[in-house]
Amino acid sequence: MFKRKQRIPKKFSGMEIEDYVLTATEKEASRMEKPLEKKWFDFLWIFMVAFVVILGVRVFFLIVIRGAYYQDVSKGNSVRSVVIKAPRGRIFDRAGVPLVNNVPSIDAVVIPVDIPRDSAKTKEIAEDVSKILNMNVEEVWVVLEKNATSKSLNPVLLKEHIEHNQALSLLEKGNDLPGIGIEKTAIRDYTDGPIFSHILGYEGKIEQKELDRDQSYLLTDYIGKQGIEKSYEKYLRGVHGADQAEVDSMGNTKREVGIINPKPGSDLIMSIDAGLQKKIYDSINGVLEKTGTKTAAAVAIDPKTGQVLAMVNVPSFDNNLFANKISGDQYANLINDPSNPLFDRAISGEYPPGSTIKPAIASGALSEGVISPSTIIDGLGGMLRIGSYTFGDWKTHGPSDVRMAIAESNDIFFYTIGGGYGNVSGLGMTRMKKWYNLFGFGKPSGIDIGGEASGFIPDEKWKLDKIKEKWSVGNSYHASIGQGYVTATPLQVANYTAAVANGGTLYKPYLVSQIKKSNGENIIIQPEIIHSDFVSSDVLSVVREGMRQTVLAGTAQTLKDMPVEIAGKTGTAEFGSEDKTHAWFVSFAPYNDPEIAMAVLVEGGGEGHSSALPVTKEVYQWYFGGRQ
Repeated sequence: MFKRKQRIPKKFSGMEIEDYVLTATEKEASRMEKPLEKKWFDFLWIFMVAFVVILGVRVFFLIVIRGAYYQDVSKGNSVRSVVIKAPRGRIFDRAGVPLVNNVPSIDAVVIPVDIPRDSAKTKEIAEDVSKILNMNVEEVWVVLEKNATSKSLNPVLLKEHIEHNQALSLLEKGNDLPGIGIEKTAIRDYTDGPIFSHILGYEGKIEQKELDRDQSYLLTDYIGKQGIEKSYEKYLRGVHGADQAEVDSMGNTKREVGIINPKPGSDLIMSIDAGLQKKIYDSINGVLEKTGTKTAAAVAIDPKTGQVLAMVNVPSFDNNLFANKISGDQYANLINDPSNPLFDRAISGEYPPGSTIKPAIASGALSEGVISPSTIIDGLGGMLRIGSYTFGDWKTHGPSDVRMAIAESNDIFFYTIGGGYGNVSGLGMTRMKKWYNLFGFGKPSGIDIGGEASGFIPDEKWKLDKIKEKWSVGNSYHASIGQGYVTATPLQVANYTAAVANGGTLYKPYLVSQIKKSNGENIIIQPEIIHSDFVSSDVLSVVREGMRQTVLAGTAQTLKDMPVEIAGKTGTAEFGSEDKTHAWFVSFAPYNDPEIAMAVLVEGGGEGHSSALPVTKEVYQWYFGGRQ
């Protein structure tokens, strides 16, 4: 550390001696010259600078980066918002007839942050509230205790649809019932509930599983549960507003801050014709009373757009029961009813379509060159024989061309063009399935409501995989007349009939035609094509002529005297093992410029002309006869 710089001779007491002078570097000298206090001062100075820098960074983080968050927290502590529920959108038929209204209602709610933390006080509140609301005290106590530790301002439902005098009592005793409040809301009032319930569905209080899927809802909100109420929920629900007030630490209001107005939900304009819907519903019920059967369905479609004009289910249920919180007994009665009124037969029921399907098979056979419009096929005395198997007709027919075969529903003719016989090769199941699919069978149509079934069109591979048997010509015969493994929904049958009526365009059926938003914007739902130009106009002209002959000289001659020309096709579909049959009738009118296509199904209704046809006649008499 030290260095010997030089030697300096000195004299001392007569003696010369050598002395050593030690030197140091400047840095080392400087360190030796600083006092200890100075060193501590430097250390303290560095510490203070570092502390200020860290503090500044923290302040910057809190103010600049997280400032908005803490500002919101601060407002939440001093500004309380009382939710103003947004009115739910209304629903109208195509002519503006209201199908549902909003009726003001009041719910009793719990505000968790205001619940006293004193269990004795909470018990006292539960006893008072239970007397006012006619509730079990334990039920109230559970709700209070469950939310007592929460700091949330979001209301929790205590009891919905309380009476006006009960709401007044809660307000009068508000100071003595901390944590208890009321919330203004509205419930749905469905006009002619049973007639439209399967279309509109219903709304109800939100459940926890629904809240978990979308946390933008409140625990006291209502939400669409079925039907249009569910499928158009995002348009119907609206955006809640708030009444904001500044409060002190005790929750007392100091001053009003302002009101955020709610945004009402969008109104829906349905394609449904309310008058037509009611007429079909009444006509079906009238026929059911005469036949002794209890279940039926009908669908009417505009062939030019795919808009659903009517969709009827019998029996039905009153959706107002669900809107008003259905009781356990009422719900049990519905689900235990053997006629299953909650089941939407029109879109979820899968039935053998029977002879209503013959125009589709005729279209395929003509298009594929299996037959021509002039091909004549013998009736074979009403019985087609393959080896030891026989396939009978519903009655004996003479030689027929395709028009007459459609009009008279000649099974032998369609066995032949479907599965083949004699010198007619037949379509075979692969090509039959192709044409079934082109007309919309075997897959959902995509209608704007939940619960639609797909129906079923079999093929050779399916039977081998599922039943472990090879496909037989008999299976093809059955499929060619809408029997065997073939099933379809009334909606599919009606939509296919509309495609025949309009010249070969299969539309996606839909129920809502307009969405009217609260800001004035109007969304027009445009028709959507599933298939088009898949069958020539010449082929469909022949098929439609056959359907017109059904009315003029075939199985539906009771429609000859109608105000307009009608084309149609009867259908009798066997089901079960007791020789029971479903009754079908499909039709469109006017013949030359169709405005409506309709399918009517009466379950277990016998032959099509005996029950489904009378419904059609009565409906068309009303629809084209001045709607009187």
